[in-house]
Amino acid sequence: MLAERISLEAICRIMEIKPHQLYRYMDELYEEVPEDLACSIADEAQIDLVEVYGEADELWSFVACKTNKQWLWLALDRNSRQVVALFIGDRGMEGTLGLWQAIPERYRRRATFYTDDWQAYQQVIPAHQHCFEKTKKNTNHVERFFCTLRQRCSRLGRLSLSFSKKLDRHIKAIRFVAMHYNLSLHS
Repeated sequence: MLAERISLEAICRIMEIKPHQLYRYMDELYEEVPEDLACSIADEAQIDLVEVYGEADELWSFVACKTNKQWLWLALDRNSRQVVALFIGDRGMEGTLGLWQAIPERYRRRATFYTDDWQAYQQVIPAHQHCFEKTKKNTNHVERFFCTLRQRCSRLGRLSLSFSKKLDRHIKAIRFVAMHYNLSLHS
């Protein structure tokens, strides 16, 4: 239920449990999310033998109130559609650098990344690995994934009454949904 767009209060009502029990369970579950988000791309031995293309983009969210903006930076593998890495931070250079460092080194070294023309990408991604343009045609897969993410994670839904009160849980909930998405692509 945590990987679907169901409010925490609704989960408590359905499961007939108290909120503190759900939060304890969530904390335990979120700790089990692997650092690589169950992405199988970066571990493949043949990554050095094939062309690797990634897409990167950012999504606005907030924690506690709309003035506390948090940007979700995401890298998606173009061929498999798996989430390779994500980072939550500001929309500037620090956020872009956080995403770049979150991408597994082997993937980061080999991939060509498609982005929009946001200046921060151009400062972080090496020029020989970076393709960008103003139109979003080269980032359509990651843009589409953002729609999926908004549908599955109520904290990211637009005009929603669901939002995160703590940054730590915000990050962990998004990582949990991304991991479930990657696992759904494996089967």
